[in-house]
Amino acid sequence: MTPILQLDGLSKAFGAVKVADALSYEVQKGDALGVIGPNGAGKTSMFNLITGTLAPNAGSVHFDGRDVTKWSAARRSHAGVARSFQVPQPFSGMTVFENAMIAATQSAGLHGHAAEQFCIEVLEQTELLSKANALAGSLTLLERKRLELTRALSAKPKLLLLDEIAGGLTEGECRSLVQTIQDIHASGVTIIWIEHVVHALLEVVDRLIVIDFGCKIAEGEPHAIMDSPEVKKIYLGIEVDA
Repeated sequence: MTPILQLDGLSKAFGAVKVADALSYEVQKGDALGVIGPNGAGKTSMFNLITGTLAPNAGSVHFDGRDVTKWSAARRSHAGVARSFQVPQPFSGMTVFENAMIAATQSAGLHGHAAEQFCIEVLEQTELLSKANALAGSLTLLERKRLELTRALSAKPKLLLLDEIAGGLTEGECRSLVQTIQDIHASGVTIIWIEHVVHALLEVVDRLIVIDFGCKIAEGEPHAIMDSPEVKKIYLGIEVDA
């Protein structure tokens, strides 16, 4: 089976600082892959390389069976790559519905009634339909996180990249958002999720990779990876022989 995403030897450096160092892995259609690592490990840079907002120095990105390494971010978005941002970036002066419509028309290529109906369906899925006419700038933090999901899903993605979407939420808010992400994954959307709130991540993902200094240092079943002495030392600051 052809992976929906394949990174092959992906490398990127800014001077002496490597944000991706021969990074290679595959994601199959329908997977939910979690990504963890310390701050500054290169996780968000990896997303920038996947979406095309950052060009690699070496290596390749294949998406849905095609080499997209030289494709623009816009072209990759049209092909089905969508992402959320760690800090929500809505159009604050527009309504929730208008934010969704921009993604549906500009990325998914929908128009008129079809775009409107699709956005309504997405807002139902992300539990924001009751806020459709509210200005994005008036939303709570949880609602802004949900709007990030809405904007990404309104682009009709084949691959959804989530960047620390659970950060800053209360325990109850986090549980609520995790349920929504579980439902999104169950609907067939492939997910790669970077997250520091590990217990939230483990509720969704079926595979975990660990990145440090731009290198993949571990990959496998999530609980086994979290129990690895190497991961505990690098990610949690626990000595291997502790």
